[in-house]
Amino acid sequence: MYAKLVNNLDELGFTDVEPFLSDYLNKVSKEGVGIQDALINITDREINLRNKRAAQIQITVSHFPYERTIDDYDYTFQPSVNKAEIKDLATLRFLEHAENILFFGTPGTGKTHLATALGIEAAKHRYITYFITCHDLIQTLRKAYDENRLEARLKHFSKYKLLIIDEIGYLPIDKTGANLFFQLIAKRYEHTSTIITTNQPFSKWGDVFSDSMLANAILDRLLHHSHVIKIIGPSYRTKDYYELLEGNEQKRSR
Repeated sequence: MYAKLVNNLDELGFTDVEPFLSDYLNKVSKEGVGIQDALINITDREINLRNKRAAQIQITVSHFPYERTIDDYDYTFQPSVNKAEIKDLATLRFLEHAENILFFGTPGTGKTHLATALGIEAAKHRYITYFITCHDLIQTLRKAYDENRLEARLKHFSKYKLLIIDEIGYLPIDKTGANLFFQLIAKRYEHTSTIITTNQPFSKWGDVFSDSMLANAILDRLLHHSHVIKIIGPSYRTKDYYELLEGNEQKRSR
């Protein structure tokens, strides 16, 4: 009967239950644990394991550059970032209201880290999420436009509950690219959430997108129902370099 039970569980895909099965059966026969409680424990364990696997698959297909959490962020190094605000965003309530998040700051201040961490949190909760740089997004849309399948590609990017567009402003965008970007933002507007990272103030987006009217139209949709987080501080990438310089200066002064 035990072998039959194991085979049935394997057949149903409960492969992770078998190592704990004997323990559950002992509790039922020797410790007076009810069969209903044992079944609940077994099925809860299986559900949790399946949810973890599904979450990891979602994280993998979301194309994140790395795995980070909001707790990994060094808030002491960047005190301009309100930790309580980031924690609140990590509850993912912004997704239910189709709100956007815009991270603005100089390079190296952790904009991508925070955007990725919130994206991973969304993916863990089974929200379909995708991470892409602005340059790669524009190139993808341009290719689809040239191949006469732009509408299908816009629908593809519009399906994501959360789309993270990284590094707006690092490379120039011509008017065609700006128009394609606008079409995507307009399609997602008030339906899904978008996280943006940029090193350019919004007043400079007319230069970034080579068209002030298009830039204003893009910003109009992104900033409506949004959270804007401005990070003012030094770069993480040069942190060790400056600490080394300070150490050398202190040695010379002795």
